[in-house]
Amino acid sequence: MTTYTRISADCHIDLPMLPPDLFTANASAVMKDRMPYVTDGPDGPYWTCKNGGSFGLLCGVGPAGQKLVPGQNHRVDAMAATGLYEDGKRGILRPSTPELRARDMDRDGVQAEVIFGILGAATRLNDHEAATEMFRIYNDWLVDFCKHDPARFIGLACLPYGDIDAAVKEIYRVGRMGLRGMELSCSWDMEPMWHPVWEPLWQAVNDVNLPIHFHTFPSLPLNVIDQQKGLVRRAAFFTAVSSFQLNLVNIISAVIGRAILERYPNIRISFGESGIGWIPYVLDRMDYEWEDRFRDLGLTMKPSDYWRRQCKATFQYDRIGTKLVEDMGVETLMWGSDYPHPDGVWPESSRYIAEQFGHLPADVTRKITCENAGKFYGLM
Repeated sequence: MTTYTRISADCHIDLPMLPPDLFTANASAVMKDRMPYVTDGPDGPYWTCKNGGSFGLLCGVGPAGQKLVPGQNHRVDAMAATGLYEDGKRGILRPSTPELRARDMDRDGVQAEVIFGILGAATRLNDHEAATEMFRIYNDWLVDFCKHDPARFIGLACLPYGDIDAAVKEIYRVGRMGLRGMELSCSWDMEPMWHPVWEPLWQAVNDVNLPIHFHTFPSLPLNVIDQQKGLVRRAAFFTAVSSFQLNLVNIISAVIGRAILERYPNIRISFGESGIGWIPYVLDRMDYEWEDRFRDLGLTMKPSDYWRRQCKATFQYDRIGTKLVEDMGVETLMWGSDYPHPDGVWPESSRYIAEQFGHLPADVTRKITCENAGKFYGLM
């Protein structure tokens, strides 16, 4: 039986980290030529697809599979020092190889982790039908991956992007496969969460009784950043990474304001890599507005009560948020290392945990870094 002292509620397997023939080998005959695949490029093997779009270098840096630039990002350099990217160049894909991923977890003192997947790849594929097939293949692969050690690997199924009917079908399918949750894309061209078009999805999530996850998405579309040059591009990227977590206010306020959590009490939501410092303001603002002029929404509690009852937020490093724990409820917070993303703290999680939790009682720190996630995902 696993003894848990640290559980990361936000980690990743991105498309550039997957086996090169995963999609072409498992796609249906009519979809095979529309799947992502690996080919050679000037900087090494990289992922591409029929329309010529790039998903990044095989086992490159971050979700976009970027080329390693030493000295540009301290956290990336810390990951590189473990040989992560050199291994990738040799075809050793540590994040998607169970035994090697477990060693990376051990290096960081983590006994279990929640694994977000390849949702971002759908926009680069730019083919809804192919993306649905890609997610089906990934979800099947993820089930097998997690079977290597169900006490450590908590995989999240990726739901189809841009097709609510397909997403509902996949919810019911993965609900029978043993995964611990699912994630839905956040994007620029999706209907807002308060829109009635989402009602079948909420019903399905409620029926299967698995938590649904929304991960943060860029505050600027990637093509806008890519169009810039030099320091202007750096400033655009700085803007994006400084503010991307705040976009989730639109989902939090929508699911509460539309009375989704009132009408579907089985729904549990985790907001991945959301940060937490901004949440107390949003909860207070929603409570104020509800009490003042929105009593007709169909809510039987204050908005912040739904937050405490059915929602969680994850973060890796948030010094402001850890000063405001009582304003959100300690039971709603889950720490994550964000392995192996550039915004994460692996393999230095112990250092960052000590820096931001040092002023909190030990039992509060344990809840945030272990117990809350353990209970949310049925590990404890």
